[in-house]
Amino acid sequence: MTGASASRFFRAMALLVAALACGSAEAHLNATGMGPIYDGLIHFLTSPEDLVPALGLALLAGLRGAEYGRRALCTLPAGWLVGTLAGFTATSASAGSFWASLWFLLLGALVVFDVKISLRALTVLSGFLGLVHGFLNGSGMGFSVATIVVALGLATAASILVVLATAFVVRLRVHWARVAVRVGGSWIAASGLLMLGWSMRGICADSAVKSCA
Repeated sequence: MTGASASRFFRAMALLVAALACGSAEAHLNATGMGPIYDGLIHFLTSPEDLVPALGLALLAGLRGAEYGRRALCTLPAGWLVGTLAGFTATSASAGSFWASLWFLLLGALVVFDVKISLRALTVLSGFLGLVHGFLNGSGMGFSVATIVVALGLATAASILVVLATAFVVRLRVHWARVAVRVGGSWIAASGLLMLGWSMRGICADSAVKSCA
């Protein structure tokens, strides 16, 4: 990892953190006009509440090695696809920001401390992450051929992210480069703490309104 690569990595993480402060998480997809599969791809890539936890998982898998990266590649997109399909029958889900903030904190902490997680534990973690976020993405969309294609787009985007991020991290050998990845994990965790505060504020505000009604 060269100095230029590290600089690009830090700039990308900074942009993600800045994006998190711009708004709340939404489960609904916006049409791009390029077809349902692109709707799914673009939604994933422009939704920090989905993108960053998946990135955190990919960084963790990359720190642990190629076998972990391959396992994450198999389980995360599969879980995302199944979760999205399951969410089609549900009403619109709420508290997406709250759940995303918990994932930020958990995965960010695992990356920061370079936790030597077992392969089985990573498999369960990546599958559960995919199921939860896939369900949040799919809820309220309704079941149709177009939404099934959207689900495939979401799963494809998740697989592309895992491939790129794990391949980048796995080949890092020098100590300072791995430390840079762990610093990225600290930013993910810090962003999760910020999101948790905002989501709890929103939940408390909603509760106060309902109690006064």
